[in-house]
Amino acid sequence: MPVDPVALCQDLIRKRSITPAEAGTLDLLQGVLEGFGFRCWRPRFAEVDNLYARIGDAAPNFCFAGHVDVVPPGDEAAWTHPPFAAEIADGYLWGRGVVDMKGGIACFVAAAERFLARRGTPNGSVSLLLTCDEEGPSVNGTVKVLHWLRGRGESLDACIVGEPTNPEVMGDMIKIGRRGSLNAVLETSGVQGHTAYGHLADNPIPRLIRMLKAVTSEPLDDGTDHFQPSVAEITSIDVGNPAANVIPAKARAAFNFRFNDRHTGASITEWVRAECDAVGGAYTLRTDVSAEAFLVAPGRLSDVIAAAVERVTERKPRLDTTGGTSDARFIKDACSVAEFGLISQTAHKTDERVRVADLETLTRIYEAVLDGYFEGI
Repeated sequence: MPVDPVALCQDLIRKRSITPAEAGTLDLLQGVLEGFGFRCWRPRFAEVDNLYARIGDAAPNFCFAGHVDVVPPGDEAAWTHPPFAAEIADGYLWGRGVVDMKGGIACFVAAAERFLARRGTPNGSVSLLLTCDEEGPSVNGTVKVLHWLRGRGESLDACIVGEPTNPEVMGDMIKIGRRGSLNAVLETSGVQGHTAYGHLADNPIPRLIRMLKAVTSEPLDDGTDHFQPSVAEITSIDVGNPAANVIPAKARAAFNFRFNDRHTGASITEWVRAECDAVGGAYTLRTDVSAEAFLVAPGRLSDVIAAAVERVTERKPRLDTTGGTSDARFIKDACSVAEFGLISQTAHKTDERVRVADLETLTRIYEAVLDGYFEGI
């Protein structure tokens, strides 16, 4: 029986694979893939299950990468349709993870089955790299499977990541890079005292405010050809002071920097320190870089995906780098990578849903990508 992307997506949604639980999703996919010729491996690292499937032994190896783990649904009573029921209503398939990104996985599996049924195994290989770790810390998933593949002497030649990339309609956007992400905690120190005798104290709050203004009031740059300007957003300010007549000794704030490829996490940290030093006073700064900015220059892979999108949707997608982080940040060190998937509007939201028709559209696009990539090979 041909793989139905809608039915497969429903089966995946009904499994509560909240990070890092596999919850039977990878078992299901392994069974489907083996049913039409894929060989499957299940590398496990710590508590995280992963699946690598491949058909063919030769190069080039075209890979689809994705994740079956989902974020928690929140208040399930607030959903119009239960988050793990996978109900179809009003032309939509509803459920946690349908957009991000069980729908994309189901579509690629269906596309691969159609492609292989028409052409047989190509002069090359088709593979899937699936993890349960993307919505979590991302330390025991894709990055370790890539290392495991290298240890086997196996390589990828091109990869499409099935993240939801389209802002409004299918065919809007292909992502060829991502901004970097830096989290920072800034703490200013002073001298505690009575508010009636402020001259005998040293209030750390005004200093914290001036430092935050210095690093967040203006974009760090004007952006680049493929990236937005680098900006910071304050996420928390905390003094922890229960007394209205006491000047506190410390004040703390957290902020997140999204930066383009003109910077690195190290250079952003250095710049923030310089701005804080210019304000003056005692402070500590801790930073953690969750991802560096990267760009995969437009080339054959993005051309193949764009041509497939245009053939199916009659829209010319733009190449962009917006959004958060993804596992493409690891894959770009192994091979050329781009991202294309469903419409992102309801990802991670209550009432996450996708048009049923879009699942067929995405399946046709992925099938056309495989046709284009292996054309003439």
